[in-house]
Amino acid sequence: MHTMIRPAALALLLALPGTPALAETTANLVDQKGQAVGTATFADTPKGVLIQVEAKGLTPNTWVGFHIHEKGVCDPGNTFASAGGHYNPTGAAHGYLDPKGPHAGDMPNQYVAEDGTLRAHVFNAMVRMEGGDAPIRGKSLMIHGHADDYKSQPSGDAGDRQACAVIK
Repeated sequence: MHTMIRPAALALLLALPGTPALAETTANLVDQKGQAVGTATFADTPKGVLIQVEAKGLTPNTWVGFHIHEKGVCDPGNTFASAGGHYNPTGAAHGYLDPKGPHAGDMPNQYVAEDGTLRAHVFNAMVRMEGGDAPIRGKSLMIHGHADDYKSQPSGDAGDRQACAVIK
């Protein structure tokens, strides 16, 4: 299950007495020219990974695919083909609309505002930073150019790869 957490709700949750500190790592997003376009922060929680992302210079006014990919290589010289396909350690089908899906790396589409900025908090309950059945350290986060249709195999027809970050 993937859930959006509003920034104010997250801040309140993390400010509660007795809330354990979350292990975090930050990854730098680059575009197809190799230019820095934003960051993604990954916080391991007891139930999955919370991802906070902010990226600029993306195609404005559009929904875009947002996935974890199988390899931690973001080579802009090959339009990020180096990142491989969606992270899928269990061999599931792609997409929320496929009864045999989704991949562990499938996450909901995100909206890019009129100014070309994407800001989001996304929770992925199918992955962990380390350990478990689907660790993501050493993988990559990808922002595509179009919306994922949540059903086309193997990757949702989400279009070109606009930005990529290695999850360290």
